Amino acid sequence: MSNQNENQKDVKFADFPLSETIHQSLDQAGFERPMPIQAACIPPALEGKDVIGLAQTGTGKTAAFAIPIIQRLANKMELGALVLAPTRELAAQITAVFNELGKSSGLRVATIVGGVPMDQDYGALRSWPNVLVATPGRLNDHIENGRVLLDEIEILVVDEADRMHDMGFIPQIRRIIAVLPRKRQTMMFTATMADDVERIARKNMRDPVRIQIGICAPAHRAKQEIFELSEDAKRPLLLKLLRKSTGRVLVFVRTKRGVDSLTRIVNARRLKAAKIHGDLEQDHRDRSLADFRSGHCPILIATDIAARGLDVSGIEHVINYDFPHNAEDYVHRIGRTARVEASGLATSFATLADRRFVNEVRKLIGDKLPKPTRLEGYATPSAKAMSEKKTRGRYVPNRRSRRRAGTANKSA
Repeated sequence: MSNQNENQKDVKFADFPLSETIHQSLDQAGFERPMPIQAACIPPALEGKDVIGLAQTGTGKTAAFAIPIIQRLANKMELGALVLAPTRELAAQITAVFNELGKSSGLRVATIVGGVPMDQDYGALRSWPNVLVATPGRLNDHIENGRVLLDEIEILVVDEADRMHDMGFIPQIRRIIAVLPRKRQTMMFTATMADDVERIARKNMRDPVRIQIGICAPAHRAKQEIFELSEDAKRPLLLKLLRKSTGRVLVFVRTKRGVDSLTRIVNARRLKAAKIHGDLEQDHRDRSLADFRSGHCPILIATDIAARGLDVSGIEHVINYDFPHNAEDYVHRIGRTARVEASGLATSFATLADRRFVNEVRKLIGDKLPKPTRLEGYATPSAKAMSEKKTRGRYVPNRRSRRRAGTANKSA
């Protein structure tokens, strides 16, 4: 794999050899200067080279591959590009970027994702798209049913490849690649390079240009804070923070059941909250995101499905209600705030059981992670205090309970 560093000249989109219609769309969108990942990726992509883009979420990766695809496929009739995304929400956002930047070029985009009726997919496929944006599971369903032919694909993009790996999509991606033409351009974008992802890249890419922008680290404008507290103290502290908030707040919870439960509790306190996780129907997820974007529900409670690919401007506060068990997930979660030039706050709750996960994040990002703070009234009980409350395998809440237990033993 060849390498290209991130030091780019101070270029403008006007400097790229793009069609007049693309320049027109870029001007209408207010895009003047490319972000670093765009400045580095667009030239080799325009030349037809394979590209591996290593950059954290929120750095402008979508336009980095969308612009070369639009340039190559504008005004063509056949399906020429396939973009794979790990989640429905990211697929929808990729489609929106293609529609915005390709509208003056006559580009047609179709999106097929799980959670919607198959008939809706058939209608999208019958629209003669140039670009197909898909989640791997639903696309494999159509391939097996013979509903979609990919034998004319010229460009394959795998977005958020590390998230694909985390969600178990690598076998499905291999099946999709097996039915694509061997002669094609392949672009892969990822924040980290897992071993399985690297194997796919080496096997299916031709001397890719490797471009790395920055390191796996939080957005530098995100102020971080960690509160060490007991599990029981998390809910009252969250409600206190939500009542003080004046903008959009994204709350991460580890489980789907936890999202459902916490959303009910927050709404019962007359704080408007929407929710999103993998078990919800697509209409529900779309409605939740729309309510969050519009401000109708300024609070969104979600699993890690929202940690990557969720592009909502103006998220002022990200709260890790459950501390993530994966260090890179921490970076992606708090990357939902302080996007591009904005600033934001990232608050994390950590119990005694989370200490090893906090240490793993510290190993990844170093001193950018602040030391945990113990709040008055929300402190985590010490290990000594916890051990003093245990008597012969039974949990006795306080001294009075221990005296009652002793009395009962004597009378027995």
